[in-house]
Amino acid sequence: MLVKQQRKKFKDVWPILPSAGNPPDEWQGWPEGKKFAFVLTHDVELQNGHDKCEELMKIEKELGFKSSFNFVPERYNASPSLRKLLTENGFEVGVHGLNHDGKLFSNKNIFDERAAKINRFIKEWNVVGFRAPAMHHNLEWIHKLNIEYDLSTFDTDPFEPQSDGVGTIFPFIVENENKQNSYVELPYTLVQDFTLFILMQEKDINVWKNKIDWIAEKGGMVLVNVHPDYINFDNENTAEEFPVDLYINLLKYIKDKYSGGYWHSLPKDVAKFIFNQPTTVIAQSKTLIDTVNEK
Repeated sequence: MLVKQQRKKFKDVWPILPSAGNPPDEWQGWPEGKKFAFVLTHDVELQNGHDKCEELMKIEKELGFKSSFNFVPERYNASPSLRKLLTENGFEVGVHGLNHDGKLFSNKNIFDERAAKINRFIKEWNVVGFRAPAMHHNLEWIHKLNIEYDLSTFDTDPFEPQSDGVGTIFPFIVENENKQNSYVELPYTLVQDFTLFILMQEKDINVWKNKIDWIAEKGGMVLVNVHPDYINFDNENTAEEFPVDLYINLLKYIKDKYSGGYWHSLPKDVAKFIFNQPTTVIAQSKTLIDTVNEK
């Protein structure tokens, strides 16, 4: 009921924030002259979601897509065999917090202590990406992590616990004062599956389609976070699951409507691309970060 009330209240800034479509100064576009970027990510919340990853990977691979799977190191057994299977098939693995208890950013001491543990998993798993649970974030503190990119923000999403969006559908570089441990921030730009199908109880993907069309027009990045935990592979609606066909419909919509027009890539490859952008883009990123930190 609360979400339905909020949806009316925030209709002018969600799911589309008009100002978020403005590209960075001297933006040179995506590789190969593609119209927009398309990035698939998955946060694996519990063992149940972990056990669904292989089936989800097979669906994406069959349709010609690849994605990143982010695992919580100390919440369940993120099996080495699954991580190896994913990477051997051209997919990516990332770290999703440490134990998913909502306390990662409670204070600096807790974050620093856990950051050291997270860095050990980043090294052990040989990964370069991170996303915090519940989209909690402090972009300055995240410099403590040995990563190339972070996924803990969004362009606009007033339904998140920490609802300060970064206000852009483009990736950007996050530098600190000494310009060390810079990383690329990749905000998600499509509403999360749990919000759309579980809380809002939508029965189709029209919200996703409308946002995709707008992002394609603006030349931005379509980045979605879909949780294996909430997917029902028997195509049934339950209290906390949605039919897998809804996700398949998203993939087919992109593939059919925008065939040849989008750059589909893993987060790590988008990060490498952004690091090679002109210095003016980096400078604009710093201005954006200052605004986010003020929020």
